[in-house]
Amino acid sequence: MAPKTVRQLASAPVVAIPPKPAVTAAVHSALALPPPQRPNIIQGGERLESILVTLFCCLPLGIVGIVNASKVDSKYASGDYAGAQKASEDAAKWTKIGFFVGIGVSVITFIISMFTGLIGALSGGGQY
Repeated sequence: MAPKTVRQLASAPVVAIPPKPAVTAAVHSALALPPPQRPNIIQGGERLESILVTLFCCLPLGIVGIVNASKVDSKYASGDYAGAQKASEDAAKWTKIGFFVGIGVSVITFIISMFTGLIGALSGGGQY
């Protein structure tokens, strides 16, 4: 069979394909089906928090939070809602752990520096 020319293709009748009927709320209520819902996963909600924890509190745990927060978008886009929810929960968990570890280390460092400063002042180490 010889290939068709542009003129033959242009003169061919156009066949309209009817659109598929949209599934609306009325159809769902008529069939007693619950409306389709996507899980309520906040995409990228933990990413900013993880970055801030990485910069200001605890680098290793913040990086784990960033990695898990980055997985949320790709899993959600591919339709793996359970995986996206798990990655979101893991990101939130590691971000919180990193935050509290960073705060704890900062408080301990402050207490030690105040204690050593007090010991130095009481021992007369600042006098020459």
